[in-house]
Amino acid sequence: MKITVIVVGKSNDKSIISLMDEYQKRLKHYIKLDWVEIPDYKNRGKVTAEELKKIEGQSILSKLQSGDELILLDEKGKEFTSNEFSAFFRKKMNSGLKNLVFVIGGAYGFSDEVYQRANGKIALSKLTFPHQLIRVFILEQIYRGFTIIKGEPYHHN
Repeated sequence: MKITVIVVGKSNDKSIISLMDEYQKRLKHYIKLDWVEIPDYKNRGKVTAEELKKIEGQSILSKLQSGDELILLDEKGKEFTSNEFSAFFRKKMNSGLKNLVFVIGGAYGFSDEVYQRANGKIALSKLTFPHQLIRVFILEQIYRGFTIIKGEPYHHN
């Protein structure tokens, strides 16, 4: 199984980029991970939030293949413990899924079209975090999930 993470916008924060690079490097031992950045729409001030979600949504949907399982990182999504998230990965791998896609949307969330295409939603917390930090959180949790599957000592119960 391959995991793809699609994000809206680019990070310029060197400390965030450094943490992302570290977890992406660690993940190479477990899975193939693709990181896809969708450029920010340049004229954000000239469009409504709904129009911006549609523009970003079209870009997100254009990156998907028909067999991809799309999971949105959304505040209204299902919450997992790290062990449950690990079991989620194990189930997806055992099902023969080829590509599991996580999406971190823009500041206003997702368009209706993206919600309709999605196979599920996951919330990393009930708290609200900057989208830049969510990039690190999802990578760390994917890494943690695979260390749990392998029985490695990274995660402590």
